Amino acid sequence: MTEETMTIREMCDAFGVTPRTLRFYEAKELLFPIRDGQKRLFTKRDRARLKLILRGKRFGFSLEEIRQLLDMYYIGDQQVTQLTKTYEIAQERLADMVRQRDELNTAIADLEEQMRWGEKMIASLNNPQKAAE
Repeated sequence: MTEETMTIREMCDAFGVTPRTLRFYEAKELLFPIRDGQKRLFTKRDRARLKLILRGKRFGFSLEEIRQLLDMYYIGDQQVTQLTKTYEIAQERLADMVRQRDELNTAIADLEEQMRWGEKMIASLNNPQKAAE
């Protein structure tokens, strides 16, 4: 590896991904490694893009959204368009995540209540005399 490029194995080790993942992102035209025969060499640009791809995926962005955001880097407006669009998508994702969290909290509370009821029922069935008292 040079300071400028990394092999597919080095990329996998550095980012905790599989070779299949890197080939998939390459096929989706999200990464553009240099091809040297069968060897792929990833540049600093590829590393920066992969970091953004993985972050976007963690936040629930679609691959198409990620591609569009990455492509906006080259518009030439000092990334204003890219950053603005990223912020808009992030706001939508955050709202979705908060809604999902709230739904999950409600489901957890409901399940806990049902389990308390079930606990009482099991106790009363196991000890009918105590339940009568």
